[in-house]
Amino acid sequence: MNEDPRHRNKCFGTGTIHGYLTEYTTALSRALENIKPETLNKAFNVIETAINSGGRVLIAGNGGSASIADHASCDWSKGTMSKKYKPLPVISLASNVSLMTAIANDFGYDEIFSTQLRILGKGGDVLILISSSGNSPNVLKAAHEARSIGIKTVGLSGFAGGKLMELVDAPVHVEYSNYGVAEDAHQILLHVFSQVLAARRDK
Repeated sequence: MNEDPRHRNKCFGTGTIHGYLTEYTTALSRALENIKPETLNKAFNVIETAINSGGRVLIAGNGGSASIADHASCDWSKGTMSKKYKPLPVISLASNVSLMTAIANDFGYDEIFSTQLRILGKGGDVLILISSSGNSPNVLKAAHEARSIGIKTVGLSGFAGGKLMELVDAPVHVEYSNYGVAEDAHQILLHVFSQVLAARRDK
């Protein structure tokens, strides 16, 4: 069995829960503050351009990032409903367990997102890929597949950024070596994007 990657976590050294919380939230805040404004603007513009052109939002990730993808699909669809616009079509590629396990069983786990893109994706969509390491093979394959279809991509990563940052149209790197901090930051970023989208649709 492969070694659990959580050993890569940069942990905090205090001996109390409150002390750990303080250091954790400080690290999270600094990691978010260190993201360059132009990086956020580019990612948001890629997403908004696709939406305004009639494209759908597709989201994918493994493990905790799969839950973030599912959560975002709720926030970005129901959470952006407006009287003036049609509901925003958002699909989490991590949510269909039957399809994912069928693909994994027949073609391999690395294909679970790229195969779904071949089934569901179309040019003009936007794909948000979430990987704390930036090196998840199925996420990287999805980035390649999206490019071949004509789907723009946004990548959210942590740690050193990984190969994902080189493959997507709009990389957003949360530079911190802790899975919790990276995942919390990704969740916050997706909340911010969805709330800005909702506010613009409400005007």
